[in-house]
Amino acid sequence: MASLYDHIGLAYDTTRKADPEISRRLRNHLQVSNGCRILDIACGTGNYTVALENTGLHMTGSDISIEMIKKARGKSKTIDWEVADVNKLPFESNVFEGVTCTLAIHHFDDLLTPFQEVFRVLDKGRFVIFTSSPEQMNNYWLKEYFPKTIEISANQMPNVAEVSNTLKTVGFNIVGHETFLIQPNLEDFFLYSGKYEPKMYLDEKVRSGISTFANLASKVEVDEGCNRLKKDIETKKIEEVLNKFSSNLGDYVYVIAEKK
Repeated sequence: MASLYDHIGLAYDTTRKADPEISRRLRNHLQVSNGCRILDIACGTGNYTVALENTGLHMTGSDISIEMIKKARGKSKTIDWEVADVNKLPFESNVFEGVTCTLAIHHFDDLLTPFQEVFRVLDKGRFVIFTSSPEQMNNYWLKEYFPKTIEISANQMPNVAEVSNTLKTVGFNIVGHETFLIQPNLEDFFLYSGKYEPKMYLDEKVRSGISTFANLASKVEVDEGCNRLKKDIETKKIEEVLNKFSSNLGDYVYVIAEKK
């Protein structure tokens, strides 16, 4: 997995940056005061780590990818950046007042060990996860054009019940879940950020910054899917497809847990 993200990290920030609304909700769900020590695990190139620092928090960012952390270090000299495996975090116990993880838990080999590590390094406070569920992903209109890719990606994604049950097994209390709907002005180009801008997926640079396309998709399916998508955009058939895949499940979800 480190090698995958070392590769993605080379051009990652071409299309990826912290979305203000996602950042605002992360900050709100942490329920901490300015100056509190917060750890952002699997932080990538640190976009959300920096966004949270800008709200007044004392941030530490960790990621297994050397390339990602290299890029992150260029964004802030006041954040503590660490190359680290989520299964063995290089921090003392009970040192953080909150932990975040954004769009990354599906890359963990399992949830139990990373969640145990988060529980260990957290003193008292919340662990806020931003992710998507298989049920949500199966309602993405992308499934019309890249069915095998979305199927593989959805199967890789832990469902909300599994995430919550594992958190409880570790010792966390579940505060709650909050669904998130993609908005047309979303600024971070992750998998379903083009919900209202299908043309976005025709850009190879955008796809290269999305792990589902960079790691799971076959070139044959991507080429064929993009050709069909391009044609449907030109004929405006895409509107029928978007309506066909409307859902009341939300597009992504926050899972908020707490150590007391």
